[in-house]
Amino acid sequence: MSSLSAAYAAHLDTLQQRSAEALARAGRDHLLIASGVEKYHFLDDRPYPFQANPHFKHWLPLLHHPHSWLAITPGARPRLVYFQPDDYWHLPPEAPSGYWAEHFDIRIIRDPAEARALLPDPARAVILGEADAALDGVVPDNPDAVLQYLHFHRGYKTPYEVMLMRQASDRAVLGHRAAEAAFRTGASELEIHRAYLEATGHNDLDLPYGNIVGLNEHGAVLHYQYQSPQRPETARSFLIDAGANHAGYAADITRSYARDAGRFADLVQAVDGVQRALCDQVRDGVDYAAIHLDAHHRLAGVLQHSGIVRMAPEAMVEQGVSSVFFPHGVGHLIGLQVHDVAGFQATPEGGSIDKPAGHPFLRLTRTLAPGMAVTIEPGIYFIPMLLDRLRSGAHAAKVDWGLVDELLPFGGLRIEDDVVCTGGVPENLTRDAFARLN
Repeated sequence: MSSLSAAYAAHLDTLQQRSAEALARAGRDHLLIASGVEKYHFLDDRPYPFQANPHFKHWLPLLHHPHSWLAITPGARPRLVYFQPDDYWHLPPEAPSGYWAEHFDIRIIRDPAEARALLPDPARAVILGEADAALDGVVPDNPDAVLQYLHFHRGYKTPYEVMLMRQASDRAVLGHRAAEAAFRTGASELEIHRAYLEATGHNDLDLPYGNIVGLNEHGAVLHYQYQSPQRPETARSFLIDAGANHAGYAADITRSYARDAGRFADLVQAVDGVQRALCDQVRDGVDYAAIHLDAHHRLAGVLQHSGIVRMAPEAMVEQGVSSVFFPHGVGHLIGLQVHDVAGFQATPEGGSIDKPAGHPFLRLTRTLAPGMAVTIEPGIYFIPMLLDRLRSGAHAAKVDWGLVDELLPFGGLRIEDDVVCTGGVPENLTRDAFARLN
């Protein structure tokens, strides 16, 4: 705990420096951050699952605390207005405690409106939050210059943040091991999902995103959103894209498996080799878009070597054939949000770095630097809609459609790790977590 406490204190110092600079740019004296409010289903009294404002949980590991506020004034101790209602219908938050509490001037409120008197002059403040978090005279304005500055720098994780992401990865790989074991026993997608939850200690609401649990052809649906309760007659293949959450920080991991040896198992092994090589490129000064383009060339090499497409890798990429089999980006920033902000931002002032032509789904185009945490997730898929276009196009004769038809029932595969850029060798949070579990 002592190392976590020391890392957290340093993390707060970094956030104080960033907020002071952002306020100076905006000509304001205070930064007010709303945690958010509960939202209700239309014509109903049931709330949606609460999601804390990412700016709020950047400062505090508090995820289930609606109607709370942070007030940051440069040179002063930050104030936390902590909503702890008297409630017998629901369990209210516990009294503030933990490694973070000593760093804040904490004021307890029983009614959300009480926060107004405990916040500094809103006329001199930047106020971050959703519109429905407004109090009397305290209305979120989310000035663009402040958001651009804070979002850009959120791309660089502090050592404290990386510590939390390691713990999220450790939890996620427990689930991945349990999910693979359930697949090997012939479990349904729903049964695999439940095994994942039990192993991670999460419920569905704890997950940073909805688990993708796809057997057979479902592995070809990139964001497959269901978990069938029916056990397939034969579970040929399995793709699981599932993460975990720790203190507000996400892990995002994908693994793919074949039931038996054969062509699909060989593809999984080949893509795993490609993925490891791409992870090694997460280094200071590397253009992330170049990693994406290299992923296309390497995966095109796999398609050529396996005999699926009879074209040179360079031609496959240039003619868009590789995008039929790999139609998404190679990854994204990760941290407080699974797809973390500012993936295209050119400078702290704003601006955008274009995606490579012909690659509309890439989520990150910045140059990597120490502290950046990214995913690396190449894949090869057999998606009927995209294959139909290829089959009727100019390059149809270059494809071994017999092989494609043989592989269609396996759906597709993806391998994804979370990787932190350092001043030297990248830190692969995912592979390290699997190694610790073995």
